[in-house]
Amino acid sequence: MIAPLVSFMMLLLAGGLPVAVAVGLAGILTIHFFSSLPPVLIGQQFYVAIDKFSLVAIPFFVLAGNIMEVGGISQRLIDFAKSLVGEVRGSLALTCVLACMIFAAVSGSGTATTFAIGAIMIPALQKHGYPTPWAASLQATSAELGVIIPPSIPLILYGVAADVSIGELFVASVLPGLLVGGALMAYVLVWTRFSKAEISEGVDGYPVLVAFRRGAFALFMPVIILGGIYGGVFTPTEASVVAVFYALFVALVVHREMSWRDIPAVLHKTVISSTIIMFIIAAAGLFSFMINRSGAPAMVTDWLFGMVDGPIGFLLTVNLFLLVVGMFIEGAAAIIVLAPILAPVAIAFGVDPVHFGIVMVVNLALGFVTPPFGVNLFAACTVAKIPADRVFRPILPFIGTVLVALTIITFLPQISLFLRDLVYR
Repeated sequence: MIAPLVSFMMLLLAGGLPVAVAVGLAGILTIHFFSSLPPVLIGQQFYVAIDKFSLVAIPFFVLAGNIMEVGGISQRLIDFAKSLVGEVRGSLALTCVLACMIFAAVSGSGTATTFAIGAIMIPALQKHGYPTPWAASLQATSAELGVIIPPSIPLILYGVAADVSIGELFVASVLPGLLVGGALMAYVLVWTRFSKAEISEGVDGYPVLVAFRRGAFALFMPVIILGGIYGGVFTPTEASVVAVFYALFVALVVHREMSWRDIPAVLHKTVISSTIIMFIIAAAGLFSFMINRSGAPAMVTDWLFGMVDGPIGFLLTVNLFLLVVGMFIEGAAAIIVLAPILAPVAIAFGVDPVHFGIVMVVNLALGFVTPPFGVNLFAACTVAKIPADRVFRPILPFIGTVLVALTIITFLPQISLFLRDLVYR
């Protein structure tokens, strides 16, 4: 059953169908032509895949990010990041990375981070002499922190698919997210030090205390959300609802940069984004059911045990596999399809499922910036108003920087598990 399932998916993808449609249709065709399963199972599995309380967090975190983008919260976060960076060569580029890290602690979405921060930072970088392709590459890569630093929608998906605590995943992703962000900032410092580009920072910002006071309500948002989750006040799903109401309060009452008339447009944008994600999850749910029924996880486990030696060999092999997958398949679909297969294999090799989840998400986050289907890449190019092929060369060092961080995260599990063990053990 696994051969026709995968064959159908590959043929449909080669035919130009969207990933979600190809994955779902592959499951339907396999059931119809290569099994005796009743057709009613198709609708049942679609429903089962999205009938999970944890998934409620996704539309609410997307909505919170959209409210932040419209309500002036993004600009205040950038102003605060500027004040922290100070007057150093490359300060504007460092501000971009730091602002993405802060925004990521609320939005949970790489694409939302690209548009919310990039709409402000890319024009500023262009204005002060940074090459446009390099600025777009910086923004696209920095925005992938939106899916690494909690709250993260891909981590929620992994937790649901692999039956792993979402709270533990959120805690475990803090230090890896900081490591990736720190690596990007280190590369920025090296590039600006040796670049021949005529950069004039011109960063006229607020003093730290003034910037903090202006953005205090925005900065307090991650504290409420993550502090509430880790303190046991509410679950990650409940935290997503708290994030929406807090963002509304700040945007409508405190900053007053958003009006009630803006809400329908924000809701419309959120519904479209959330529907796409849920459709992918539903289609991938049927695909995962067929894979599990075919016995593929057991076959993959046996094959890997025969091919690789120990957890290091397993992690190296899986990382190479996921890098290729992330280039061609959307991250949410890849997690929903592959996590139920690979997580049990990781456990069989003695790899902690929380650590493996962090490795998987960080790895697939690279798919957001790698051709040919890098969502962040195309979003950043849209903001920068340049064709995507102009960023293929300048983005390579950024990808290499994240790969170095991924290697450290993969083979030093303490980076992921230290805070998890501190909070949950």
